[in-house]
Parts: sequence; C-alpha cells; structure tokens
Amino acid sequence: MQVSIEETGNLERRMKVQIPAEELSEAVDERLRSMAHSVRLDGFRPGKVPMRIIRQRFGAQVQAEVANDLIARTLQEALAQEGLKPAGGPRIEPGPIEPGKALEYTAVFEVYPEFEPAAMEGVEIDAPRAEVTEADVDAMIEKLRQQRATWEKVERPAQEGDRVTVDFRGTLDGEPFEGGEGSDVTLEIGSGRMIEDFEQGLVGMSPGETKTIEVTFPEDYPNEKLAGRTAQFEVMLKQVEAEKLPEVDEAFAKALGIEDGSVEKLREEVRRNMEREAEAARKAIVKEHAFQALLDRNPLELPAALIDEEIDSLMRQMQEEIGGSQNLNLPRNLFEDRARRRVALGLVIGEIIKRNGIQLDESRVTRTIEDIAASYEDPQEVIDWYRSNPEAMNGVRTLVLEEQVADWVLDQADVKERDVSFDELMEIRQSANA
Repeated sequence: MQVSIEETGNLERRMKVQIPAEELSEAVDERLRSMAHSVRLDGFRPGKVPMRIIRQRFGAQVQAEVANDLIARTLQEALAQEGLKPAGGPRIEPGPIEPGKALEYTAVFEVYPEFEPAAMEGVEIDAPRAEVTEADVDAMIEKLRQQRATWEKVERPAQEGDRVTVDFRGTLDGEPFEGGEGSDVTLEIGSGRMIEDFEQGLVGMSPGETKTIEVTFPEDYPNEKLAGRTAQFEVMLKQVEAEKLPEVDEAFAKALGIEDGSVEKLREEVRRNMEREAEAARKAIVKEHAFQALLDRNPLELPAALIDEEIDSLMRQMQEEIGGSQNLNLPRNLFEDRARRRVALGLVIGEIIKRNGIQLDESRVTRTIEDIAASYEDPQEVIDWYRSNPEAMNGVRTLVLEEQVADWVLDQADVKERDVSFDELMEIRQSANA
C-alpha cells in the first residue's frame, strides 16, 4: 500500500492511497471461490457452477464490494501509518476500478490544529465576590412573599400592580379588527402583557365602569396592519383585585419547610442558600473569565467538521428542551458562534490537560456532588442518584476537570478580586451565561 499526503490548507489534507492490483485481485478471487459452494444457477447442480460462469455473472458486483471493504480497512491503516487523526469523518473520492490495475482512492479530511497553549502570566482576571447582608436576606424573603401572594377583590379604582378583569372591543377607523376583542380577560396592570396605552388607560377605572381607551400600536408591532396605527377600545372593567402578601410568621415559615415555624430559622436557611448561590455564582464567573482569557490568548483555526458536529449537537439539545415533537427548523447560523466557542475551548482545554498531565481529582468530584445535593430536602438520595447514573457522573467529572483547568489559569494570572452586592453578582453571572 502506497500513501501520499497533500496539504491543501492549514488543516485540510488529501491522502491518496494506492492498493496493489494483486491484493485486489486475490481478494476478489477469494470472495468468488467462497460463493461457489452456495451459488444456484439454472442448469447447474448446487456447488457445481464453473468459476468462469460465476466470475462472468458476479465478478463486477464482487469487485465493487471488495473494493469498498479494502477502502474501509486500509483507510485506518493509512491514517495510523501517517500518524494522522481526522477531525470528523473523511470524504472518500474513489478512483475507477479496473481489472489488473491498482485500486486508488483519495480521503479528504481536516486535522486537529497543532499548538502549544500560551502562558497566562500577566493576564488579569476579574473576580467579583459578594457577602450576603441582612438587607439581602430581607429582599429575598420579600421575593418569597411575592411568590406566595394571593389576590383579594377590592371595591376601589384600579391602580398600578392591581389585577383586573375586563371585556373589550377594539375598532380601527370605526371597524372591528381580528384579535381586537376579548371577554373576561384578566391582566396585571404594569405587567406589559398588553400595549402600554391599554394598561395605563385602566388606571383609575372602577368596577362596573365603561370607558373608551385610545391605543397607538408600536411601529414594530408584529401585525403590520396595526403597526403605527391608533385604535379605540371600548373597555368594561368588571373586577379589581389587589395583591395580598402573606405575613412573615409561623405559618409562612412552615410553608417554606421550617418544621417548628421559627422565623429566625427561616432567615438562617435563606442566608445559607444565598451564600451557596453566591459562592456558585462567584466560581462560575471566575471560571468563565478564565476560559475567555484562554480563548483570547489561543486564537485557533478550527476544523469546519467539528463546528458542524457541534451545531448539530446544539440543535438537538434545543429541540429536546423546547421543541418536543415539533420540528423547530431553526437556521444553523443561529448556533454558529456558540459552536465555534465550544469547539475552540474544548481544543484548548484538552491540550492543557494533556501537556500538563492534569488528572481528575476524584475527591473534588465527591465534594461537587455533595454541594449539589445540599440544597435538596434529602441530600443522600441525590448523592445516590448521581452515583448510580453514569451519564450524570460523567457530567460532574467534566465539570470538575474544567474547574481544574480554570485553577491552572488562575494560578498564573493576576486575579483582581472586588466586592459587589449580591444582586450585582447575580446580574454578572446572568450576563456571563447569555
């Protein structure tokens, strides 16, 4: 077998393989002889069909089959011989199959980029951190109250934040339009569910009152027939409800899992959860900043095949998460930037692990699972689930290895810690994940 390599780009290779004619001929003859015992043709007893007839009837088909088998086998041998590892499946360009001539084919593929990860000395890493204060705990308890709010019917004019029930009928130039009518529609004033003019027009209306509200649709309104135009809505307000927040008392604490109803224990539990969340956010932000520094210091040309594979993976993931049985049919370029980032980061992280001999820290895996489980009602049940689920365990191991690489970066970089509020820390994390 003769192999020659042509570099047609920084990453693209054309590998030409030539298999001797004798090897092809012998493989074809062996396959035909093995067929001779089972071939059945009219006029011949089983197993007695002359080889000349077998070759005449099946020779071309067998030659094509054998050629495909030889290509599949020799492709891996040729790659190993040349020390090449394709990034994605090779595209095979077969040559003509002619009796008595060598079998030739060309494999076209990309290889992984070769590089030495850049040193990270002198890189500044922003590391925000937050201390949970009493005011933060108060704000979180207020959010918990709002999550458990009820609505109470009131006999007064509607205000911002009230929930109202209305009937309405809209007209445009005196004519009704599609989607402009509703009955027993419930909405919270100020929620943005309806056009702002409509919601603000409800403020001050009392139960049983009828009013005409003038509403101007935004220029970018999805319905082009309404965009930028002004409609009149005849509205009848049927009911006003005010939000009623629960008191922070024994019943409230018990509803949130504090068995003895102690408000002080509730505050302690809220603080612990917020501190865990703040620490998780800090680690995630610093890790993201470290990885961005890696990408900035290690610009790579990426194999298109890997980007395509990653786009396929992201599309499947989104389909499973929100598409269900409906085909979302989203454009591939929607996922390209994210795919390129993931591929580049994977290559850089892999090279750092290989060159620095970074080994998975199993004790860190255990601590990570315990930290995840700590926020659940039965932590041991969560730990047992992880330990019995290979896919979940692989996810945690990958996470820990990534954190170990981030630590490798932070050990070299100039880490700039700064204090921020709890809310600011959460906002930074959200923007980092966007």
